[in-house]
Amino acid sequence: MRVAMIGTGYVGLVSGACFADFGHVVTCIDKDPSKIERLERGEIPIFEPGLDDLVARNVREGRLFFTLDGAQAIREAEAVFIAVGTPTRRGDGHADLSYVYAAAEEIAGLIDGFTVVVTKSTVPVGTGDEVEAIIRKTNPNAQFAVVSNPEFLREGAAIEDFKRPDRVVVGTEDERGQAVMRDLYRPLSLNETPIVFTGRRTSELIKYAANAFLAMKITFINEMADLCEKVGADVQQVAKGIGLDKRIGAKFLNAGPGYGGSCFPKDTIALVKTAQDFGAPTRLIETTVQINDDRKKAMAGKIARAMQLDDLTGRTIGVLGLTFKPNTDDMRDAPSLDIIPALQALGAKVQAFDPEGAKEASHLLKDIDFKSGAYDAAEGADALVILTEWDQFRALDLDRLKLLMRSPTVVDLRNVYKPAEMVRHGFTYASIGRG
Repeated sequence: MRVAMIGTGYVGLVSGACFADFGHVVTCIDKDPSKIERLERGEIPIFEPGLDDLVARNVREGRLFFTLDGAQAIREAEAVFIAVGTPTRRGDGHADLSYVYAAAEEIAGLIDGFTVVVTKSTVPVGTGDEVEAIIRKTNPNAQFAVVSNPEFLREGAAIEDFKRPDRVVVGTEDERGQAVMRDLYRPLSLNETPIVFTGRRTSELIKYAANAFLAMKITFINEMADLCEKVGADVQQVAKGIGLDKRIGAKFLNAGPGYGGSCFPKDTIALVKTAQDFGAPTRLIETTVQINDDRKKAMAGKIARAMQLDDLTGRTIGVLGLTFKPNTDDMRDAPSLDIIPALQALGAKVQAFDPEGAKEASHLLKDIDFKSGAYDAAEGADALVILTEWDQFRALDLDRLKLLMRSPTVVDLRNVYKPAEMVRHGFTYASIGRG
């Protein structure tokens, strides 16, 4: 099957490469010349484990192509995916759908024969209706079906998630559209992957509802962590105790400094705005958004309290990890973007190391001394803060760490280490929810 993928960001590139690996012929289209040039040279503009090999193999075998001019690819495609960004719109919090609608207009003038137009971008309820209206207005004679097919990819595990998903959601009541989508995802039948066919609006809402629920789950365990610190309980044991209940489940019950990333912050806000527009306010989600924002801002105070200081002037803070999660270079809404400026406002000098995120972080954070390794970030520090739980931070040489630091204080915002072990090695140690 011939597929056109409009957008070579995280979702478009991963989806396009995986569809090609299924055996489809995929052309990825983007307006950014530098991005297409890099991809044609074999350079991957994002960090995602395994993606470079996947792209290279499918380019070599003639199933994956990149272009600035997608006219021919769209005309020949049986399915055209819209996988462009939908960032939060400045001023009102709604999702910015301008790129989605621009893609719809481009597709409309190029459709040749029956074509399935698939919205892969995360979009509010009703967006598919508008995409259909744009295509019909632009090309009244076009034969097409607009389908919602939300992505559920976790950064750092996106290829596995695409090839072995919990489910595939397809929103359309058009029989020809359903048939095309079944053919596209037929390779997943070997894994007996459930394909859930719904109405288009239902499919659009499923994506937002899923992310909002997970964001609430993270926020819930973070609030339990705060309570654990007050009463002398252990949030990790609480999480294990409730996570073994199959109705709850263990995933997304890791307490920390607050959620970030490309999905949860913007999608929860967009869902809140949509619900308000339709007169059905989502108070749980509204509260989740506020609690998470407040939590990230409060972490600098937690670090200062661990150092038993109010003023951090003249103090050096080492930071391990800047991205919102490990195995990605994504800095979008990362807790570090709130925590580090707050530490600097208290007078601290910050030196930091991240295995993949330093380049992007350098554009977003000012006056940071970026280091080349974890021990470099710890050297001379009055406190060391673990912000992102990269694997290489999980087994540090604690004796070496103590010798390098000016003061052996570790603030572990990801609960990587055991308190008793840290105390045994002579550290002043603070973590999340382990009172």
